[in-house]
Amino acid sequence: MFAKSFIPYGGYWSSPFARWQGSFANLHTIKFAAEVTRKALEARKIPPAVFSNLYLGMTVPAPASFYGAPWLAGMIGAEGITGPVFSQACATSARVIGSAARAVETEDDASILCVTADRTSNGPHLLYPNPNNPGGRGDAEDWVWENFNRDPFVGNAMIQTAENTAKDCGITTAEQHEVTLMRYAQYQQALADDAAFHKKYMSVVEVNPTGKKVVATMADDEGVFPSTAEGLGKLKPVLPDGVVTYGAQTYPADGNAGMIVTTKEKARELSKDSKIEIQLLSFGEGRAEKGYMPKANAPAARRALAKAGVGINDIKAVKTHNPFAVNDIFLSREFNLPLDRMNNYGSSLIWGHPQGPTGMRLVIELIEELVLLGGGYGMFTGCAAGDTAAAIVLEVRAG
Repeated sequence: MFAKSFIPYGGYWSSPFARWQGSFANLHTIKFAAEVTRKALEARKIPPAVFSNLYLGMTVPAPASFYGAPWLAGMIGAEGITGPVFSQACATSARVIGSAARAVETEDDASILCVTADRTSNGPHLLYPNPNNPGGRGDAEDWVWENFNRDPFVGNAMIQTAENTAKDCGITTAEQHEVTLMRYAQYQQALADDAAFHKKYMSVVEVNPTGKKVVATMADDEGVFPSTAEGLGKLKPVLPDGVVTYGAQTYPADGNAGMIVTTKEKARELSKDSKIEIQLLSFGEGRAEKGYMPKANAPAARRALAKAGVGINDIKAVKTHNPFAVNDIFLSREFNLPLDRMNNYGSSLIWGHPQGPTGMRLVIELIEELVLLGGGYGMFTGCAAGDTAAAIVLEVRAG
């Protein structure tokens, strides 16, 4: 259990998320994240000198990303700090936040800037030298597409893990579509009153791919597809003899998010409302049997809850990374957790999945939902490649 790790209220932000091959498709991952981070810190009047380290999370290589966190730190005016780069597939955000909390637990003055960023659009096409091939031809890999479609350990695509879980648990297409409709309706809550919920944390982005001309201004997510019962009813399963349709799964996206993890005293100093206290309580991870990725959320959540010393009935709000509607149905059954207690105001099933920053945005939304509820315990959990998952439990105390 964490005892010293806190997040300043308002000490977090996210770009809008854009469906892949959309407005962010040609923005450099780290340069884009640096621009959003710099402007977010300026808006909050937080000087870069506050930070002792920068932790960067990303899963898709970008040009010069070898220089990672130190490069990003330099671009935001924090040339005196450095830090690691984390890459743990869809669990990257949870790992970054959990690792930052562990550092704060052991260092009295740690103030860690956590940034997560990815661009699934125009992902790298890699060529690995192989002198043993005929003619010395190299081995090629399409980083994003091939890793979506084949787990090298198990040999199946990610969608197959949803199909395996659905078959094992008797989850139907109709059940999945009901969840999709519910999640889409929950996302509409975030857009109400001129997107008041999103404005609590979302940065307005000027899209400038060449550095010479702003070609668009984005204040909210791009590419969210409207879900209707009629439209979903027309969809057929993606795989032969399957039950998972395109409407019951997420889609690749681009974007970034940031968060400050620090001590109680520093969090109070940096908070936009010192009466609101956000404490990180635990991080947990788990792994399911081979080929059943959605099931990994259960052991991860149980470990995080046990470390935090709370039960599922103590949790007031839950956010999940739900690449498949199957994920939420399985978790609901496993914990006897009503589906409408999860993912109020949105989830990755609806607004897309940039990979690295997905979980961080969900944790941010979890915090803001708990503030609206007057405080309480919250849990994030999300599955990741390799039939794994990670979870975080936190508590919001609101004045």
